Amino acid sequence: MPNELILVVDDEPHIIELASLYLKQDGFRVISAADGVEALQRIAQEQPALVVLDLMLPRLDGWEVCKRIRAESDLPILMLTARDDDIDKIVGLELGADDYLTKPFNPRELVARVKAILRRTEPRRAAAGETVLRVGNLTVDPARREARVEGRLIDLRAKEFDLLLTLVEHKGLVLSREKLLDLVWGFDFYGQTRTVDVHVAHLRHKLAGCTAEIETVWGVGYKLTEG
Repeated sequence: MPNELILVVDDEPHIIELASLYLKQDGFRVISAADGVEALQRIAQEQPALVVLDLMLPRLDGWEVCKRIRAESDLPILMLTARDDDIDKIVGLELGADDYLTKPFNPRELVARVKAILRRTEPRRAAAGETVLRVGNLTVDPARREARVEGRLIDLRAKEFDLLLTLVEHKGLVLSREKLLDLVWGFDFYGQTRTVDVHVAHLRHKLAGCTAEIETVWGVGYKLTEG
């Protein structure tokens, strides 16, 4: 984890300076961008291990940057928001952010969040040696991050795939919304479970014709069963 390259995206120079100072003190390499367009360019050129992404950016805002990143990769994203509104958090999660931090923030907490995200996403990045998982006519390939129903490739966004993989890995077990939030998004607190329901609804629609079913266990959560 030390020496990993972190991209800090913010249009406030003092935020970049503060975040860079503390990240570098912990052994990370840091690059920066002041707007969304520059951020996408630096991601393509430098291939950072994680992006610290402010929402309120010139030229291209953080929401759009997050969407474009998720359309192409699973690059970990820590979102920065100036407001503590639930809607910001929920939308950020639904777009595929791995975590969020509200401004003003403690720079030590920023470093801790970055480390936690990198630890949490490492198993996914190291999944190349894993075997293909099968439930009914559903196959999930962790290495290629592909899911197929009777050989038909399913178009899944990053967090949809992570959620499906988690359900397959725990086939037959009931997982609460809070547990799924923790396993897939890494949050260890309650309050953002609506995003789990939204992603489950998307998965059910995309898995039409699949003999593996995501069942709702009322009052508890969800489980994957073979129909």
